[in-house]
Amino acid sequence: MCGILGYIGKERALGTFLDGLSRLEYRGYDSCGVVGIKEGNFFLKKHPGKIHELRSGLKDFLEERFPIGIFHTRWATHGRPSQANAHPHLDCKSQIAIVHNGIIENYLALKDALIKEGHKFVSETDTEVVVHLIEKFYNGSLKDAVYKAIKKLHGSFSLGVISLKDPTRLIAVRKGSPLIVGLGKDGNFIASDIPAILPFAKEVVYLKDEEVAVIRSDKVEIFHFKGSSVKLEIERIRIKPQDAEKKGFEHFMLKEIHEQPEALKRIFSLYVKRNTIEFPYLNLDEKYVKSLKKIFITACGTAYHAGYVAKYFLEKYCDLDIEIDTSSEFRYRTLNVTKNDLLLTISQSGETADTLAAVRDMERHGVKVLSICNVEGSTLTKESDGIIFTHAGPEIGVASTKAYTAQIMVLVLLALYIGKIRKTIAEKDLKVMLRELSVLPEHQKEILAKINEVKKIAKEFSKFGCFLFLARGINYPSALEGALKLKEISYIPAEGYPAGEMKHGPIALIDEYRGVVCVAPKDFLYEKMISNMQEIKARKGKILAIVNCGDTQASRLSDAVIHCPQLKNNDFSPMLVAVGLQLFAYYVAKNLGCEIDQPRNLAKSVTVE
Repeated sequence: MCGILGYIGKERALGTFLDGLSRLEYRGYDSCGVVGIKEGNFFLKKHPGKIHELRSGLKDFLEERFPIGIFHTRWATHGRPSQANAHPHLDCKSQIAIVHNGIIENYLALKDALIKEGHKFVSETDTEVVVHLIEKFYNGSLKDAVYKAIKKLHGSFSLGVISLKDPTRLIAVRKGSPLIVGLGKDGNFIASDIPAILPFAKEVVYLKDEEVAVIRSDKVEIFHFKGSSVKLEIERIRIKPQDAEKKGFEHFMLKEIHEQPEALKRIFSLYVKRNTIEFPYLNLDEKYVKSLKKIFITACGTAYHAGYVAKYFLEKYCDLDIEIDTSSEFRYRTLNVTKNDLLLTISQSGETADTLAAVRDMERHGVKVLSICNVEGSTLTKESDGIIFTHAGPEIGVASTKAYTAQIMVLVLLALYIGKIRKTIAEKDLKVMLRELSVLPEHQKEILAKINEVKKIAKEFSKFGCFLFLARGINYPSALEGALKLKEISYIPAEGYPAGEMKHGPIALIDEYRGVVCVAPKDFLYEKMISNMQEIKARKGKILAIVNCGDTQASRLSDAVIHCPQLKNNDFSPMLVAVGLQLFAYYVAKNLGCEIDQPRNLAKSVTVE
């Protein structure tokens, strides 16, 4: 989950590398460091804190130019955040430098052996064993030393390696953790993710698992771990540099909340043509879709909540059995699967370790895998039988917003597509639903226009020390997602619950000191939700309700309300409810002075178990 950036080529100013590294800070935030080679020496600076603090300490060196270097922002696994534990790490002779993302599972045994051989360790990290292994095996060829070292490693890792002994090469390694090679005009790059290299490169090579790249200023060679040469598969970068900027918003999260209408509009225009849904990379023929009996859905975090919405929708409109579980549990379950089943996975990054493990396990059972993903070229897109891209654009804020509603939109369209093939949705009903989906972006804009109202509500509710989020039916996942957003960025304990389960425990929490968020659209469960709200008021609970415009009953029971447009089909309402809940969480966190884009202890993409 750490962020790696590397470069070799025409000399560039240190400040430009820090700019690139800052675009990876969502991957790691507790320490950072740089090392470059110039005139036969390492220039090394590490800091236990944010990149802007490192930049401040380097203010007299920002114009210094380097032809080669590696850079890192860390999410701590082994060892607390400190200068010693920050990357890059050096060997005993300070001639080899390394940065690393991942976990070396057998590092303790390797470390003990290396210490016995006389190697001196200065950190608590698992990473440092790698640089000492490379030092141990170095015999004139940096590439050969790296090869010998990685054969000793167990776990997942991406590496960037440079050496004073060979300053004309940058070595990159990928096993399990993402790494790309960017091809620039005056030099070449490595990075954990595309945003880091957007201003510098227009083409990219996505390293596959168990590949090593030997990179020079004017040449890139890729080899498999077994030693064979690999043909370069060069792809054009479609993301624009400005897509990864804040565009005047105070935080990436707020920008990405506001980008949701355009994201949904883009998805609809890409996949719906003349009332016909088309997915170019689905790779599921109609005969297979008709024979489907069960779909297993697996994902993590926010993507899991999007999958939960899909479960309700698929069950209702496609006459299918749906099972859903978090990837971290799914991969360890004993499942009764058949070749007629489908695994549906959802991941913003396409690099989530547990989700990838679930995919590989199901493929060993001969089960087809269809994945919903936002990142082209990611591991998930390479390892799935079919793929539907969400096309939400780069999501930099750690707390997912636009990716969530984009995932739901894609999943709803997928359900409608399957329903049409299986003849569980009538053609006239399909047209009506597509018409309503097409105007959802405008409805989202109506909610965004009420931002000042949400600010006032958030100010009042920021005083509560914990929250309960309640909903029913297809909006139960909205309660889960609303609670997750709030606790992610404000650190306030929050729990999402089915409102019908309130009397089975959570009602004990309700009093005048706790906030209760009730998602209460005017659907067939509305009267039951009203009863739940009556019970909350009887216990002095403070209610924020998400209701439809024109609502009276739920509004009278509430201390504050956020209005959403009334839809003809309330099964689409999670895509509207999410906007109000995201804005609420954002402004509560802002009122409390929290670091919204980079919440403590969290990283955007969980690439290790």
